[in-house]
Amino acid sequence: MIPGIAHTDTTQPLYLEFIERLTNLGFGGDISADYANRVVQSTDNSIYQLLPQGVLYPASIEDLMLLARLSSEPRYHRIGLSPRGGGTGTNGQSLTDGLIVDCSKHMNKILEINAEERWVRVQGGVVKDQLNAALKPYGLFFAPELSTSNRATIGGMVNTDASGQGSCLYGKTRDHVLELRSVLLDGSFWVSRPLAEAELDKIKQRDDRIGAVHRLVDDIQRTRRDDIETKFPKLNRCLTGYDLAHIRDADGRFNLNSVLCGAEGTLAFIAEAKLNVLPIPKYSALVNIKYDSFESSLRDAKALMAWGPTSIETVDSKVLNLAMGDIVWDSVRHYFPHADGEPDIAGINLVEYTGDDEAQLQADVDRLVAHLEAVSGQPGRSFGHSVAFGAGEINKIWGMRKKAVGLLGNAQGERRPLPFVEDTAVPPEHLADFIMEFRAVLDARGLQYGMFGHVDAGVLHVRPAIDMKDPAEEGLIRAVTDEVVRLTQKYKGLLWGEHGKGVRSEYAPEFFGDLYPELQRIKGAFDPHNQLNPGKIATPLAGGAELLKIDGVPTRGQHDRQIHIAVRQSYESAMNCNGNGACFNYDPNDAMCPSWKGTRERIHSPKGRASLVREWLRLMASQGVDLNDASREVKASSFIAGLPRRLRNSLGKRRGEYDFSNEVHASMMGCLACKSCVGQCPIKVNVPDFRARFLEVYYGRYLRPLKDYVVGSLEFMIPTLARFPAPYNWAMRNGLVKRVFRGRVGMVDSPEISRHSLRQGLRRRGVELATPANLARLSAAQRARAVVIVQDAFTSYFESELVLDVVDLLGRLGFHVLVAPFKPNGKPLHVHGFMSVFEQAARNNARMLKAINDSGLPLVGIDPSMTLTYRQEYAYALPEAELPEVKLVQEWLEEQRDALAAQADGLPAGEFRMLAHCTEKTSAAPSIRSWQAVFSALGQRLEVIPVGCCGMAGTYGHETANYDTSRRIYDLSWREQVNDADNRGKLVATGYSCRSQVKRFDEQRIPHPLQALLAQVMGTVKAA
Repeated sequence: MIPGIAHTDTTQPLYLEFIERLTNLGFGGDISADYANRVVQSTDNSIYQLLPQGVLYPASIEDLMLLARLSSEPRYHRIGLSPRGGGTGTNGQSLTDGLIVDCSKHMNKILEINAEERWVRVQGGVVKDQLNAALKPYGLFFAPELSTSNRATIGGMVNTDASGQGSCLYGKTRDHVLELRSVLLDGSFWVSRPLAEAELDKIKQRDDRIGAVHRLVDDIQRTRRDDIETKFPKLNRCLTGYDLAHIRDADGRFNLNSVLCGAEGTLAFIAEAKLNVLPIPKYSALVNIKYDSFESSLRDAKALMAWGPTSIETVDSKVLNLAMGDIVWDSVRHYFPHADGEPDIAGINLVEYTGDDEAQLQADVDRLVAHLEAVSGQPGRSFGHSVAFGAGEINKIWGMRKKAVGLLGNAQGERRPLPFVEDTAVPPEHLADFIMEFRAVLDARGLQYGMFGHVDAGVLHVRPAIDMKDPAEEGLIRAVTDEVVRLTQKYKGLLWGEHGKGVRSEYAPEFFGDLYPELQRIKGAFDPHNQLNPGKIATPLAGGAELLKIDGVPTRGQHDRQIHIAVRQSYESAMNCNGNGACFNYDPNDAMCPSWKGTRERIHSPKGRASLVREWLRLMASQGVDLNDASREVKASSFIAGLPRRLRNSLGKRRGEYDFSNEVHASMMGCLACKSCVGQCPIKVNVPDFRARFLEVYYGRYLRPLKDYVVGSLEFMIPTLARFPAPYNWAMRNGLVKRVFRGRVGMVDSPEISRHSLRQGLRRRGVELATPANLARLSAAQRARAVVIVQDAFTSYFESELVLDVVDLLGRLGFHVLVAPFKPNGKPLHVHGFMSVFEQAARNNARMLKAINDSGLPLVGIDPSMTLTYRQEYAYALPEAELPEVKLVQEWLEEQRDALAAQADGLPAGEFRMLAHCTEKTSAAPSIRSWQAVFSALGQRLEVIPVGCCGMAGTYGHETANYDTSRRIYDLSWREQVNDADNRGKLVATGYSCRSQVKRFDEQRIPHPLQALLAQVMGTVKAA
């Protein structure tokens, strides 16, 4: 018996009262006090897990002011509030057991761009890459470059005073902040900017909190000037929080923003920011230098600074090897060639030059290259290099470096690289020696680690691999951190040089010494009752509050160790999520993650779903349930035997009986199962896999909706329905049937079955099925040119014309085409959690296809989503020896380029633009280039248009509950391209789902790429 999960934690009464008051007073944003949203917001990219009491999503400055005023009432002085942006912090900066205040959902507008004066005004929830995309048409950009730039918010960057690659040239976030519009905790609104002395004196006369804050900060700067000068290190990355060293700028003006930048939300809510922006350099180059040891790359980097680059980044072999094993390497491998006789690459330096004078930039690069060639092969020097020119190519390499950061978390085994001492900063001249001692600390404990860093700024990123589920290893966090603190002090550096303090604030009193009470005075002036992100940076002098301790906050490992080991292994693609937030990618033209982009609900993201499944596994374990046993129980039980239980629980659900499993289910049902997470998440979080496992167990307790049976049985019914398609197609067009279908079945519609029978079309063409008898009759000449098309239900029965067109094209190109007999692939079964039936279908289909494989003939599939099932879902269900090799049709065609080129003479030239299926782009990225190679071999030009998901994803878009979200996802990137006049007549789309979606929402028919090629081969335009 699989039990439900009752409320295991309830929101504290005071917080419930506060939330009710806030609602009644007219809070205009969203409020989530449900357990699912709280669980999802309980982690960031750190080792910690802290359950909030609720999540607030303000919609305006007025909401923030209302929130602040209410929290300042004496009754609510124990209410904690923690601002949160992208949630990518590595030190628990935004985690709290109070209320999360997430400004990214609604307060994410770019309010004003002044290109002439080079500034912008934005709300705090704007994402950095979002801002730069808006600035690009003006030739401008916001400079601080982060590895998390596609999800990091401006408010988060301000609160951590973020920097990154290129900071020696461009500085940190505070160097570009012109004004901040903030809400203080008494409800007052303030615009802070550099102030001349007369302006400051006037503000200091105010008899309110704003006046008190200015008086105090000015007094500290004046009376402790010498101590501040002595204590604060002269580093590019002097991130300290409450930056006393820059209270007055180079012109002597008072600037409160130097205190607010880096404050991690402990002083005020950052609502808006006015930012300085810079011209995009016209020219850029990146010199990629290879070394046989990481130490050599570090020590040489110091010498390379003399050649005047914009920035230098160093990456070690651990990080590089992880990148080499990821799809991201496919885009940059040619810049890191490995010649015979060369040593393995154990370190690289990426040396960037930028400028507006192309000749000067070329001369700078040439000088560096000449130097590298002169010293190549000498001890401690590089042994090879390459140069990339232009932002497009350089961004591919930086993209590799960015993703490699996340890939560190994808190490195999229970030990995972963790970011708890990863942003130390020391004077650059000491970096190499510092790192050698740092490595000795880790080596002495037998720890594996990866290293990379901004060597020009003396910043090092190190992630030691520790199994936090092991209580003995958890203790290494304290031991290693204490030693690293000692090392940074020895080398006159900082423990927190880039990614903020967060829970590591416990080391602040030791670092600041007798200046720490001044930080406490500042905290008390802004936040006298310690309500804003309490326990971080500093605590007020009065009240007795303490800073958090690095081993005093609950960790994810402590939660995860409560789950049975075997269950953790079964659900490892959820367990391994480290909260890096790559799935919160803002870019509408990126496939990751469509349900997040379409809803802006964090429970509808891979991170959110992984968090919910981890908690579901933990709660089940606490009730003594082994979910592997539960899965076996569901598979073994008959439908009738379990029906009373499912009826009883489903009725209880309707009555409002609580079961956390229902919150998890709601999150899972929003997933499109597009598998973009599998390809793009650096940790390879596989939502479709653990979603299917969850649904299998869930529907052992609850009734399935009728639509699941309709979708799951589709592949089995469609061959019979296709014999007489007219009744089915009539029903799909009939208004009454459609209303019943939408309301009772849960399906908005279904595509119509093709009027032209594939079977008859193949017979007319003399194309045989790949049965054992027919294979045995093949002549040697036929076998040498043979290819077998693997059918899928969607193209064979809803797009029969496409399959016949592919047959015609391959035949005209000189190949002997056969078609595999149709058997259900099983993917729809897997998507809906019919795991037992899926595994049976997979075995039956694989057995047939493997026999064709073993006969020596290649198998190719037309639809990418269905074809990739053979190398993904089948790999989980079947032994490796039973798996058939089914290539995407373009992968196989690329191998036949010589044969294609021989057919290119006389073909009319064509120019096409491809909209690729998201699963294809993310799970088989090299195959996109295969399409271009195929078109090129036939004398055609193919451009790949960057778009996100179309919003259909199999049957997702046909389901009633998903229709509106499906349309929103389509509108994000596809609609504009489909309706662009410049694309008319040039578009092709690889996915059946994608073509179906375009037909539904824009009433246009886009051909498959092979249909476009067939038209060129035939020398005529084939009617759609």
